Amino acid sequence: KALIFLILTCARTKEVIGDKRIKRLGATTKEINLDEAIWTIPEDRMKGGKEHMVPISDYLLEMLKGMNLDKYEDKLIFAGADGDIASNNYLSSVLKRMNVSCTVHGFRSTFKDWCRKYTSYDDEVSELALAHVNNDATRAAYARDSLIEKRRLLMNDWATYCFEGKSPPAK
Repeated sequence: KALIFLILTCARTKEVIGDKRIKRLGATTKEINLDEAIWTIPEDRMKGGKEHMVPISDYLLEMLKGMNLDKYEDKLIFAGADGDIASNNYLSSVLKRMNVSCTVHGFRSTFKDWCRKYTSYDDEVSELALAHVNNDATRAAYARDSLIEKRRLLMNDWATYCFEGKSPPAK
């Protein structure tokens, strides 16, 4: 489930399961708003140091609802066997056990390639989905909207592609 969560949110491993070496938590139940279908990652866990809101696709929302997260006020969603932060290699070992020869981070690259090749979403929508920081200071100053509703559509299309192999029709 942690791997599915990572793939469908296009998040980084440390944002999802945390980093045991430095005792940094991963996703918690407190960060998930099931009613609004939003995961809010605090700035201290983001590579760019800025809070990031991730729209949750319909597929992922159903999975999360099935996990009964609303029973817990603030708990790690994907804890290790001991209930603490999972091992840093946890998701890589899942792929290895599945006999899949790719990296966990490679799913972010696959998402970006899919966006470019098979969708007509603006590049800035997929860049925001990946939480990439705009290095052009002028453009960044004018790009204040997080395009959350466009990203919600994109994340639903991405989930449909992942589960059904269907890309959205050209727009």
